[in-house]
Amino acid sequence: MHVAPVGGTAVQDHVALAEIELCGELIIAASAAEDRLSLESIDEVLKVAEERAASGD
Repeated sequence: MHVAPVGGTAVQDHVALAEIELCGELIIAASAAEDRLSLESIDEVLKVAEERAASGD
């Protein structure tokens, strides 16, 4: 059994960090908006179109 050392380096989950960053971007966009974000605005913040283009969908 492997136990992480106390006070040692933390293991980073890159997927979780990316999700946290996207949530932060959404929070910033929502706080700057005068009204609720549209689905199109959310997609723009999350760069959905860029991801689709990169994956070839």
